[in-house]
Amino acid sequence: MIIPRRGALCGALAAAVPLSRARGQDAAVLRLGVLTDLSGPFRDTAGPGAVAGVRLAAEEAQAALPGLRVEVLQADHQNKADVGAGIARQWFDRDDVDAIVDVPNSAVGLAIAGVAQEKDKVFLATGAATTDLTGPRCAPTTVHWTFDTYMLARSTGGALVQAGHDRWFFLVADYALGHSLQRDATGVIEAAKGRVLGAVRYPFPQTTDFSSFLLQAQSSGARVLALANAGADTINAIKQAAEFGLTRPGAGGMRIAAMLIFIGDVHALGLRAAQGLLLTESFYWDLDDRTRDFTRRILPKMRPDWRPNMEHAGSYAGALHYLKAAHALGAAAAKRSGSATVARMKAMPTDDDAFGPGHIREDGRKLHPAHLFMVKSPAESRGPWDYYKRVATTPAEQAARPLGAGGCPMLRT
Repeated sequence: MIIPRRGALCGALAAAVPLSRARGQDAAVLRLGVLTDLSGPFRDTAGPGAVAGVRLAAEEAQAALPGLRVEVLQADHQNKADVGAGIARQWFDRDDVDAIVDVPNSAVGLAIAGVAQEKDKVFLATGAATTDLTGPRCAPTTVHWTFDTYMLARSTGGALVQAGHDRWFFLVADYALGHSLQRDATGVIEAAKGRVLGAVRYPFPQTTDFSSFLLQAQSSGARVLALANAGADTINAIKQAAEFGLTRPGAGGMRIAAMLIFIGDVHALGLRAAQGLLLTESFYWDLDDRTRDFTRRILPKMRPDWRPNMEHAGSYAGALHYLKAAHALGAAAAKRSGSATVARMKAMPTDDDAFGPGHIREDGRKLHPAHLFMVKSPAESRGPWDYYKRVATTPAEQAARPLGAGGCPMLRT
């Protein structure tokens, strides 16, 4: 059974719903907490869509696995690490939550990873992007699903440098995601003999006017403006760059590299403004028969006239694999030990309609291909949400940072 809940934590606006039975009455129920952005700049890229993905996974797992019982909670971390960590402690200590899913915002994700390891509970990072989750901050209780900054940098950044776009300027959100995107993309660009001519960091989430930063980019001599941000900031920066004429065709025009952008962002921009953008996603609703079937099943749970993105799909797939592993281990054993459950997840191959077959590496990174897409022009689109054409696919093993390169302490002998 899936029961949303609403509660508050230390005055924080954390949304969740009361369980219908007394807490702890039924220890065999697996409880998943979707910790996401329900009111801020990542609401469309995560938020209700991530909750919908986890609810669908719970329904399908209960239908397929005899005796499995699941409840789903949700809360808003407000893009604040202390708020997120406080909700996680409440969920683990008081509300018998066994696993936390999603967590857009890398700073919040790193905080949750620490709490989950301390409490021996599972963290399914399907929305956080920083590679530190499988590097220096890796943990036996964390699985990093969907995407990370290395995957995005290698796919999008590598393709642009190979095409001759070798002079870059970074516009960076001053928080963990922005820093990680800049670091990993810079490594890819320089390895491919490109150059980073400059960068500017801006305060998040206070900044909405990017004009002064865009002028710095324009005067740098760079040919590529790399956006190391996400959500509403990416949309605003692209719109303002067009207004300033930065992307005007011709000798002076810059190419925009949106290092983390979702199909909902393209929808908000419109094809006329977004056409020609190169971007990377590990899921596209219209990629193949399996992704279309998954989309058909999740649509009734999402906002009207919308389509799932890779984060929504990752929340579904990560939760589904967790529930399969917990059922195989036994619900009571899974509730006792998050690290034992993650070990079982790593031992089992993954397979779902969103990402197809794959597996989870020793450092906790879930492996699947990364797809480089180009946004279609209005004339190329056949209808609503027909936005992408695939340019290239990076195989799963190449889309993840090399296993020994991240500094994960779990790999030390």
